[in-house]
Amino acid sequence: MVTTFTTHITPYGLDRTVYVYLPDGWQGGGKRYPVFYMYDGHNLFFDSTATYGTCWGLKEYLDAHPQHIVVGVDCNHEGNDRLIEYCPYTTRHWGGLKGTGKAYMRWLVEELKPYIDAHYPTKPGRRDTAIGGSSMGGLMSLYTIAAHCDTFSKAACLSPSAAICMPQLLEEIANAALPGPTRVYISWGEVECRGKTGLAKATANALALAHALQGKGAAVWPYLQLGGAHCEADWAKQVPQYMKFLFGRGA
Repeated sequence: MVTTFTTHITPYGLDRTVYVYLPDGWQGGGKRYPVFYMYDGHNLFFDSTATYGTCWGLKEYLDAHPQHIVVGVDCNHEGNDRLIEYCPYTTRHWGGLKGTGKAYMRWLVEELKPYIDAHYPTKPGRRDTAIGGSSMGGLMSLYTIAAHCDTFSKAACLSPSAAICMPQLLEEIANAALPGPTRVYISWGEVECRGKTGLAKATANALALAHALQGKGAAVWPYLQLGGAHCEADWAKQVPQYMKFLFGRGA
């Protein structure tokens, strides 16, 4: 089942919808579940709430593999505010974007996660806590697995907008003390790039990030989705493989 509640994002002074997937029978039997926190919660479960009318199909996958709690926070839909929230750095792109992603993640780690752990049967430890997202959410997932590696051990970074801040990301990873085990899935789509030059740049960025994370001891799966575009329909096709990579064969 998917339930929703309204949360208050303290650093922004804004209320936001949170979508929570819960396996059937979660209230009985004493079982506890790993938790997967995800960006753009409105795009995860239902076509009716997805920005472009197509979701990731996560509900159907989780119904068939009821072993996780998934928590998706809606993004800010006003103007460029999603870009600002989902960027952890200041970048010259988009006219000089001053990202507030660091404050957003402190809120998620210090306020939202404790709330989820207090109200649902979670496995709260690092080993059972994952982060994931696409595009700017994928960028935030890369940032999070490095900057908050004491909280998260797994990250799904689909089509991350890493090009806007590669130097900062690589420095973040270089300064991270990743405890083991850490698993990171990084994907990019063949046709989401502008021609062969764009694809080559996206591939180089993804492999540079993968090598940096591997150098810190992480297990990384860099995945080029042949024919893949920058859209929920193609990210949905990757759900089974990143879930199994991050959580194991039974995921």
